[in-house]
Amino acid sequence: MHLYRSHTCGALRAADTGTEVKLSGWVHKKRDHGGVLFVDLRDHYGITQIVADVDSPALPVLEHLRLESVVTIEGVVKNRSAATVNPNLATGEIEVFARAATVLSRAEELPMPVAGEADYPEDIRLRYRFLDLRRETLHANIVKRTRIIRETRRRMEDIGFTEYSTPILTASSPEGARDFLVPSRIHAGKFFALPQAPQQYKQLLMVAGFDRYFQIAPCFRDEDPRADRLPGEFYQLDLEMSFVTQEEVWETMEPVMAGIFETFAEGRKVTPAGSFPRIPYAKAMLDYGTDKPDLRNPLIIRDVSSEFTQSGFGLFEKIVGTGGVVRLIPAPGTAGLSRKFFDDMNEWARSEGHAGLGYVTRKGGEFGGPIAKNHGAERMAALFDALGLGPDDGAFFAAGKEEQAAKLAGQARTRVAEQLDLVEKDAFRFCWIVDFPFYEWSEEEKKLDFAHNPFSMPQGGLEALNGQDPLTIKAFQYDMVCNGFELASGSIRNQHPDLMVKAFELVGLSKADVEERFGGMYRAFQYGAPPHGGMAAGIDRMVMLLCGAQNLREITLFPMNQRAEDLLMGAPSPAALKQLRELHIRVVEKPHG
Repeated sequence: MHLYRSHTCGALRAADTGTEVKLSGWVHKKRDHGGVLFVDLRDHYGITQIVADVDSPALPVLEHLRLESVVTIEGVVKNRSAATVNPNLATGEIEVFARAATVLSRAEELPMPVAGEADYPEDIRLRYRFLDLRRETLHANIVKRTRIIRETRRRMEDIGFTEYSTPILTASSPEGARDFLVPSRIHAGKFFALPQAPQQYKQLLMVAGFDRYFQIAPCFRDEDPRADRLPGEFYQLDLEMSFVTQEEVWETMEPVMAGIFETFAEGRKVTPAGSFPRIPYAKAMLDYGTDKPDLRNPLIIRDVSSEFTQSGFGLFEKIVGTGGVVRLIPAPGTAGLSRKFFDDMNEWARSEGHAGLGYVTRKGGEFGGPIAKNHGAERMAALFDALGLGPDDGAFFAAGKEEQAAKLAGQARTRVAEQLDLVEKDAFRFCWIVDFPFYEWSEEEKKLDFAHNPFSMPQGGLEALNGQDPLTIKAFQYDMVCNGFELASGSIRNQHPDLMVKAFELVGLSKADVEERFGGMYRAFQYGAPPHGGMAAGIDRMVMLLCGAQNLREITLFPMNQRAEDLLMGAPSPAALKQLRELHIRVVEKPHG
């Protein structure tokens, strides 16, 4: 028999009754029933109940062990009585009577519990991540993550993509975030950058004729942490295709993404491939108040600015008269709710930094609230009828400058649906957001800037760049959104060197700047570049959604904390003086005060 085990802790069944076995694992739980000790022995594969009584030499060994000690148990498999069968365990029909127990490793007193899923302070969980990873839900999430990545690779290979690895040490790239810089020892004063994404390399692969590339790519961005992105690094399904239109990218990737989600949906509904709605950016901002709409939410925002150009409600009339907008968020079936529901929504809007959220109540066709009173019941009834709102439906109003009103309306749409329990349960609803603006105005820098990927193809090409108001130019840029999360982003690329130069000139960079910063791509485009496009899907976000986790740290092996620190390994840490000298670096102390 093997030194440590004949079976794993998840393998034994009723058919194994009477078999002599050897199991090794961690002491998960102990229950002392007065002369009979029950131990749940756990390994990666499951849990087996171990029994030791006064006749077992294993009893004195096991009864003094702390939880999470590692032991080897030798014993015989027995059937549990019908009353003690545990249907929640795969091994729940049997138990192992222990004839011997060997301690492989004794555990000290635990800084946090492993059994159970009780909340525990994050700093303790991350400092003792090796213990945290033993907990059932987190352990299962990490296993599922691996399975999702394996399924992703299989599906990409099945449709003719080949995985290629691109460099980790590279040059700085304008992906919209800070780079992680790596000092060069050989080239004093110069730095590599960790890739924010393999964007330029994958385009160069298309120029090199590889046609269909993909990679489960590590990406590095020096960003502040947030719930849907980890600090430091993340992984994405990166892909690129030659000789394609954006429609062909969508048609190629919908079956892949829908198929992955269907494989791991566990009964939850998934938008079928071939039917992902395609929503223009401008419409998404109008109807949902965001370019990441959650389509499980049935509420649609309406622009009602024209209704208040002349109104007895002076505040809205003034806002519209000075270039602002008024957006309406339906609140269906709220006649039975008290005024407190509406007042609480208004207070919530103020807590989010907005001036407030107006509202109209309606019960049995009768309107309530100052907006309806001043605007007039007859005009309000006509508005409700035009929008398809019923006699027991209320409404909220977000008013102000367009960007502010859209943001408030989008947030209110989400909150109203949650409060009224309107959001579809157990579903993954996909869509494409298309026709993004190519440029945007930077208030901070008082200049034109790229709205998204600077290497995207502008709709209208060079003619649009030469003759059109830059802020009206759209890009062949698209995002895949699922349940309110941007799951992927991509575009058809600009493969023309003269068009590339012109696009960068409009944001203040010269031809010389383009040649210096993006020399590899600029040169490549002069030697025959095919039309190409692709996208990148966030692996971490995919796993988070499929696991039902609320935070990316719940699906990641060794994440950093909210201050971008690795509490387990003690990173970042000071470098030794010898290392700094080799790298020709002097550390400047941060000013105090």
